[in-house]
Amino acid sequence: MSSHENQFTDKTNEELLEEYSRTKDLAVKQELVSRYMYVIKTIAIQMRDVYLSFTQVEDIIQEGVIVLMNLLDKYDSSKNAKFETYLSRRMRGLVIDLARKQEWGSRNVRKSMKQIENAIAELTIRDGKTPDSKDVAKHLNMPYDKYQEVIGKNSLLSIISLDMVLEESQEKNHAPQAPAAGPELQPEETYLKKELSEVLEQGISQLKEKEKIIISLYYVEELNMREIAEIMEVSEPRISQLHAGAIRKLTEYIENEFQISIKKG
Repeated sequence: MSSHENQFTDKTNEELLEEYSRTKDLAVKQELVSRYMYVIKTIAIQMRDVYLSFTQVEDIIQEGVIVLMNLLDKYDSSKNAKFETYLSRRMRGLVIDLARKQEWGSRNVRKSMKQIENAIAELTIRDGKTPDSKDVAKHLNMPYDKYQEVIGKNSLLSIISLDMVLEESQEKNHAPQAPAAGPELQPEETYLKKELSEVLEQGISQLKEKEKIIISLYYVEELNMREIAEIMEVSEPRISQLHAGAIRKLTEYIENEFQISIKKG
């Protein structure tokens, strides 16, 4: 093992963050990168449904390492959230930004998704049960890989929409704060985070049971669509469709609660 590994064995992540903030020691930085790689890899795997159509997991991890190294240079424990949370949010933002730059043409995705939803409704009425995803694609004369692509992109557009709403709600309700020793002592910031959290909880409570389960498995348990599909014993496109529907409902709920208007693509 490297000579500096034993030197850092008894130190916590927080202690090393403080030490690097003071000294900018490259050995400390390397140790921190090693310790926080699990966050990069976890999010890269969790969000692979979002980006696999245009890049690879290894590329996202490489980009994530650059993000991690930059954040270590900027991180201030007295101003920022817990480092894992700070890094996790930036990693999700990285993936979403890369997806936005693909310029998919969200109108076409939503148009195709509307056709899929109408086809599902027609087949459900005709057959008296929810149709299989392949039956829906066949009904629309749509290649199955195209069908899956539309479902995946619609799910991503929903995630981006919710992400934009959450950011907008924080900016809209952010007020100037009096200086304080730490974030836990800034009452306005604490209140706004608590308020947003409560609104999210209220929105989730109004979802259907399957939608609640999917949201929990995706965001809390950090499973991807394929893993959720296996657990719930339905097709992956169906999970993506339910997930997109749940996110859409949450987005509309939060927009209404905070009176936000987000421009749709």
